[in-house]
Amino acid sequence: MILGAMLSPGHIILILAVVLLLFGGKKIPELMKGLGQGVKEFKNASKGEVDSKEESKPTEEKN
Repeated sequence: MILGAMLSPGHIILILAVVLLLFGGKKIPELMKGLGQGVKEFKNASKGEVDSKEESKPTEEKN
């Protein structure tokens, strides 16, 4: 089953409330900043793999 189909808006609000209670209001921006940096690094790494594959193709064709 798709996770989005199983979660209603009420479930999402409940999950957000629990996260707020567990981490507090001051920690959430720090967690989101870390999450954003992690996603950014992941995107850069995946682009690097694509770029390195593209760079290796012309060298293979020259041989």
